Amino acid sequence: MSSVWRALGLASGLAAGAAAYATWVEPRWFALREVDVPCLPPGTRPLRVLHVSDLHLVPRQRMKRDWVAGLAALEPDLVIDTGDNLADQRAVPAVLDAFDGLLDAPGAFVLGSNDYFAPRAKNPLRYFDDSHVRVGLGDGRHDEALDPSRLPTQELVDGFTGRGWLDLTNRRARLDVAGVPLELVGVDDPHLDYDDYTAVSAPAADDAALTIGVTHAPYQRILDGMTRDGAGLVIAGHTHGGQLQIPGYGALVTNCDLDTGRVSGLSRWWPGAGAAPSSQAPDGAAWLHVSAGLGGNPYTPFRFSCRPEATLLTLRPRS
Repeated sequence: MSSVWRALGLASGLAAGAAAYATWVEPRWFALREVDVPCLPPGTRPLRVLHVSDLHLVPRQRMKRDWVAGLAALEPDLVIDTGDNLADQRAVPAVLDAFDGLLDAPGAFVLGSNDYFAPRAKNPLRYFDDSHVRVGLGDGRHDEALDPSRLPTQELVDGFTGRGWLDLTNRRARLDVAGVPLELVGVDDPHLDYDDYTAVSAPAADDAALTIGVTHAPYQRILDGMTRDGAGLVIAGHTHGGQLQIPGYGALVTNCDLDTGRVSGLSRWWPGAGAAPSSQAPDGAAWLHVSAGLGGNPYTPFRFSCRPEATLLTLRPRS
């Protein structure tokens, strides 16, 4: 019996250690990923695009704020923010302070659910129930499971646009970045059914080097629409990389209808791809980058085998 008790004690100690690591260590172990994306026409100069997402910032999170502020030293050609910046009614000044240096660079953004509504405590097991994943109708309804108190969304939008960043909320825009003409198309948050891609759907511009689609949540209907129109790169967040990954297996959930094989990082997408692996991508398939993000709901801040991240994408000419 003594060996059984020793085994139980060891297992309990390992579980407690893993829980402490997932709660206090990994959520603060920020990573800068660097990825090459061959999506530009031959002969085009490379562009460095910084993708930031899912800060879920609370003003007291000084370590996160300082780390994000340090990203300005990368001097990216373009910054794309895929939403969920806020986690507190008072967070807008802290977000703008953290982004201050980055706001000097050309940038564009879309909004996520936690740019509209404050997070609240909820059962984390809910994420393992497929019934909560929204298929989306684009009819402007919000998720009733979210706290109904509104966040200062317009203050955040004004802070970004006041420094020159483009608001891609159900909008198309053109932007010359370091001499490279880009077309950008974005939607409001599909997880809240706020998206209206039909209002901005159009064939990719012939005179742009690249059309980039931007969305907070990578629902398949949005990815299909953007890539069907000719977007060569789609950028998204929302998934938190699954937040808790099993080493050797990966993520269990994506919190949307994207397959877990594309929960974070760079992959390929084409209309109707579904759960087909990137290895089956047809010629001309778009690139999809999903960020695991920099934060999470402050009531469930856990991360395991899924470090918080920002990504520096180097867009290069196709071979």
